[in-house]
Parts: sequence; structure tokens; C-alpha cells
Amino acid sequence: MAAAARILVVDDDESILTSLSEFLRLERYVAETARSFREASARLSAGSFHLIITDVTMPEADGFELLKMVRNRYPETEVIMLTAYSTVKAAVSAMKQGAFSYLAKPITDDDEFKVCIEKALAQQALRAENRTLKDQIAQRYSLDNILGHDYKMLKVFDLVELVADTPTTVLVTGDSGTGKSMIARAIHHRSNRRAGPFVEVACGALPETLLESELFGHVKGSFTGAVVDKAGKFKQADGGTIFLDEISTATPALQVKLLRVLQELEFEPVGGSKTEHVDVRCILATNQDLAEAVRDGKFRQDLYYRINVVSVHLSPLRERLGDIPLLAEHFLKRHCERTGRRVVGFQDEAIRTLQTYNWPGNVRQLENVIERAVILTKSPTIGIEDLPEEVREPRGNGGENGFGMPLKQALQLPERELILRALKAHQGSRQATAQALGINRTTLYKKMKRYGIEEEE
Repeated sequence: MAAAARILVVDDDESILTSLSEFLRLERYVAETARSFREASARLSAGSFHLIITDVTMPEADGFELLKMVRNRYPETEVIMLTAYSTVKAAVSAMKQGAFSYLAKPITDDDEFKVCIEKALAQQALRAENRTLKDQIAQRYSLDNILGHDYKMLKVFDLVELVADTPTTVLVTGDSGTGKSMIARAIHHRSNRRAGPFVEVACGALPETLLESELFGHVKGSFTGAVVDKAGKFKQADGGTIFLDEISTATPALQVKLLRVLQELEFEPVGGSKTEHVDVRCILATNQDLAEAVRDGKFRQDLYYRINVVSVHLSPLRERLGDIPLLAEHFLKRHCERTGRRVVGFQDEAIRTLQTYNWPGNVRQLENVIERAVILTKSPTIGIEDLPEEVREPRGNGGENGFGMPLKQALQLPERELILRALKAHQGSRQATAQALGINRTTLYKKMKRYGIEEEE
């Protein structure tokens, strides 16, 4: 059973204090009283309250002074104000200063008063829940939660610390699955924009015709299907951070518009003429070599120089073998907690096998392998038999691939095999396969096309 809400009643009228506190106790709340601002302040210092019900007119300092103090020191506490001289102007002022409600004395309708209290407590509970969720998100995406003791990762951590609290544009590079999104979120949550929104856009997952509208919004009637005005992701990220993943997929026309918004922080929605202004910090990511794309004429040189102010490179997992045991233990704990399974660790042979595999899918693939092992193992420790066949018996591992093919092509073999196995396991369902692999459906289609899987099927 949930603990009763704690309510503090503040009034210099003894009869009001007595009647309201008795009413609250009959409603099964924990009620305490105070006769002045000073006494209320002492009560608040001694213990937390969910709600304060205070008179406006009191000696020493009035209810508005108490409201101001509560909003500054105890923002989680709701305040209902009472007055015998109710006016619309005073009520509006109280609400603007953060009061939940403003009621006239004496209280003549107990049911109305009860409903007001219930709504105030519901609002307080919602605020507390939102703070808890924000704290959990901040913890999940904090830099402390990104594991690695390889010197390459330590350099990344140092760089994130240096750039986080600046407005500088950051370019995060690295293979798919190395954790570029996690680094972007870590930068945001360590910056002075942490209270603002973090908006992520997977540019490669959207068709060219929709990406511009998704980023900058559109006005009604600007194209077929635009039945209402829509705010784009840049507008949604105002005051916070926008993360543009797979930026190398942007079309030349979109690159021009991106260059402008990065330099001037302004743009026009699709089909609109009104210039929108935003205050956003931009973090971009790519798994492609943008310098090479510039040389090939596929990416604008001026945009490349604009986004490449600070570059954070994430090395592939195969170059950080010492981090694999650390990451494996972390994912083991996470998925044991999530699934309720009791698995205490890894057998030495399993760890050695994890360290000899090439990990074409990097950290994301490692987590998927550990999650699978946690679910399927019948032992208190994960052994080599709990690992997927492609991890136990890898093909094309390392530079000596034995297939007479380039290394890049050899490294794609495990990913192709993994997709084929997942499709077979899910009877060809693209949606279920994408979910099982931890990627979106558009990415799955692209990979299937790249590996010629559709033709093979």
C-alpha cells in the first residue's frame, strides 16, 4: 500500500488550521500545520511534503513569499493558495508564479476542495515520475555508462569531456554498431543543454523526398499529403541537441540547406517563406569516409569543413579486444536484470572465443550475442556452446581470410550469414528479422540488397 501523501497547512488563523487539518486526516492524508512563514520554513527543512495549502495574508511574510521560497527550494512540492479576498488578478498572479490553484476562503464545498487536492497530488506525482525518468535517462546515457579501458576509448572520453559544454558542432565517425548514438547522447547529457530536448534523426532510414520535410518541417499544401503544418526536427530540438546519423546519405540539395542552418541557425520549412530561427547544437555521425566523398564530388567540401570542427572517431571492436570482457560482463548483467535469468559469468573458453571473433557488427552485435546466450543457456555460466555458430566457427576472420578476396569483403560474410539465419528463423518476415537484429527495416532492406539476398531468395 502506498504511503499517505504529506500535506502542510499554513495559516495564522487557528480555527482554519484545525478544520483543514482534521478534514485532511479524515481523507487519510498526513497533515501538519504551521502558523507563519518562519514556522512553515522550519517544517519544510525538517521533512518533505507533497503539497502545501497556504493562506495569502499572514504576518511576517505573506503566502506569495512562501510560494516563491517553495518554488526555488522545493520545486517538487505543489502549492494551493487560499484567500478571503479573491480576485481574478491575484489568481492569475499566483498561477504565473507557480501555484497549482487559488481558492477563496472559507471552503464551503468539500467535494470541490477534495478534487483540487487530488489533482494537485496527481500533478506532483507526475513531476516526480518525470524527474525519475530524466535521471534514469541521464544515467543510461552518461559517459560513465560507456565502457572501455582501451587507450583509444580513453582518448574519446577525454575529447567528449572537452567539447560537451561548448556549442561546437561535433562529427562522430566509426563503423556501424560502434556506439555513435551513445556518444552523441553522452555529449548532450554532459552539456549545459541537458535540460533541453535530444532529437535523433536516422537520415539513411528516410527517403530523399521526406528527409527535408522531416528535418525542416513543411506548411500545409506544400506537397501531396501535407494536410497540416508540421514542425521539423530542427524546431523540435530548439534549446537542445539534434543528432543527424548517416549524414553521408544527404542529397546535394539538402546539404546546401544543412550548411545554412549550421552557420546561420535559420531555415524555411518546405513550401514556406517564413524564416524560422532555432538555437540548437548539432552532432553528426557517419560510417563513411567523408573526406573521400568530398574528393569524389559526392559531399560538399564547405559542409564537410563546417561539420568537421571536432571529430570523434570510434574504433571498431576488433581493434579493442581488451574491452570485450568488460563489455560482455556489462551486457550480461543488463540482460540478466531485464529477463530475470541467473547467469553469474563466462567460462574462460567463451571469453577467448569472443576475443578471437572479428565482430563486423561491433558493440551492437556483441550485445545481441550476449542477450541470446543469457536467454538460451542452461548453465549458470555462459560457455562456448551458448554462442552462435558464426562466433564459434568464424569465416574470414582477420587478414588471412583464406577466400582469395579483399578483407572488406571477407568481413561482410558473417553479417550476410547472420541476416540469412535471422530471415529463416522468422519465416522471411522483414519486420521480425529487423527487430531481432536490432536495426530498422530500411537498414535491413539496404543490407539485403547489398548482399544480394533478395535475388538468392
